[in-house]
Amino acid sequence: MIDIGGIIGGFTTVLHPAIFGYLVVGFFVGVFFGAVPGLTATLAIALLLPMTYGMAPVPALVMCMGVYMAGIYAGSITATTINIPGAPSAMMTQREGYPLMQRGEGARALGHAAIASAIGGTVGGLVTLFIVGFATALILVIKTPDKFSLVLLALVIAAVIQRKDFAKGIIAVTLGLMIATIGMDRLTSSARFYFDIPPLLAGIDLISFIIGVFAISEVLIQAETLWKRTPLAAKLRRRELIPKLSEIKEIGLRTYLKSMVIGYFMGVLPGAGGSMAALAAYSEAMRSSKHPERYGKGEVQGIAAAESANNTMCGGAMLPMITFGIPGDPVAAVTMAVLLIHGLLPGPHLVLQQFHIIAPMLAALTLCAALLIVPSLLLLGQYYIKIASVNRPILYSFIAMVAMVGAYVATYVTFQMGMALLIGVMAYFMRKHNYPLVPLLLGFILGPIAELYFRRSLAISGGSPLIFFTHPASVIFLVLLVIFAYFLGVRPWLQQRKQQGGGAA
Repeated sequence: MIDIGGIIGGFTTVLHPAIFGYLVVGFFVGVFFGAVPGLTATLAIALLLPMTYGMAPVPALVMCMGVYMAGIYAGSITATTINIPGAPSAMMTQREGYPLMQRGEGARALGHAAIASAIGGTVGGLVTLFIVGFATALILVIKTPDKFSLVLLALVIAAVIQRKDFAKGIIAVTLGLMIATIGMDRLTSSARFYFDIPPLLAGIDLISFIIGVFAISEVLIQAETLWKRTPLAAKLRRRELIPKLSEIKEIGLRTYLKSMVIGYFMGVLPGAGGSMAALAAYSEAMRSSKHPERYGKGEVQGIAAAESANNTMCGGAMLPMITFGIPGDPVAAVTMAVLLIHGLLPGPHLVLQQFHIIAPMLAALTLCAALLIVPSLLLLGQYYIKIASVNRPILYSFIAMVAMVGAYVATYVTFQMGMALLIGVMAYFMRKHNYPLVPLLLGFILGPIAELYFRRSLAISGGSPLIFFTHPASVIFLVLLVIFAYFLGVRPWLQQRKQQGGGAA
């Protein structure tokens, strides 16, 4: 199932100067959005979505992969230099990088972050390239009832993985599912939940939804922030950006390998994302370290573990999105929207019949990490540290304008602009009350898929729900659903209640 010719063709396509230019542009857009606190790779691709309408699928996807990898990596820049993570995935890097910066060793921290990101991103992309065929073969064995149970498992994981308050994750998923039902029923072509508002018969456009959730809500959050001019970090010496071989050996191959395995697995889990990958890998590195007392004081092993994990996560998040249409993280979900815009439906047929599009996308993810991260830091590291001093009011005003124009360009319907704004306000209040947005997005995207498989399964069984308990694969997915729900959601909640009860006593 490994299409070596297709993989080589993918790399050849990306290395063509015209296509590689899109990767470079995407990379630097990702660096900017990843390094500026408050901006994310998800927001960058959401703003770029309307632009992809006029592009061919391969350049559009290649550019998105550049944004993705660079956005995850670039969070380490401001996390190290000014003690503010540019992306949530860089929080563990901040814990070790900034103490090094205070000791005048910021360049050393940035160097290790870049090396680890490059290694992790390259391995993650390559692994997905080589196993996507096997994953597709497994998906082809899965029948309609099994597919519903798999999508249901993904929705439950996305909800309960918010371990601090899984009830809010469930509410967010449910809200996304409800919004997805607005408009015409795909199977019967009957109108539903449109509240006698004719424009709602077309439903809520995916791009308007994404722009509202990630762009408009972020602008509203930032609008209530009192910005202070960020002091620039000290100048970095270029020669100090190259980590010593002795330090890399001290970190150890085992640390890199464990962190990449953790990161890839977290990428496959719906809703986990880079922050959870970095946290899990960092915690494991500290647990197994010979010198755990060094952690929190500037330990480069912690930086290597966190950065290799969160960049390996990128390849892992792509795998379920490509093979089945279940995004592993928000950026993968928005990238899925790029596929849908170009009429490319994720699933086995996409891999089997249009691998010439998928291969360059994954090759771009790999080459972005392998060829751009370290050289760009060595050449432009001095300029990277100035990104955080950008004028925020002007920047976010520009983002608001681009977001609203993008919502209109997606459909040329002014009503969808209003829906983007309305959804953005809703997402803003959700964020204010600590409701996660990733389950909301996954509920909106996966809801129609789950409904389709559910109704088809009932049609096959003559309306009997027992069909979901008679197919072996479906039963396995439902058992996994119960296991994940208990260990990720119910058990931590019970422990928290027990601790609160003990404290009250």
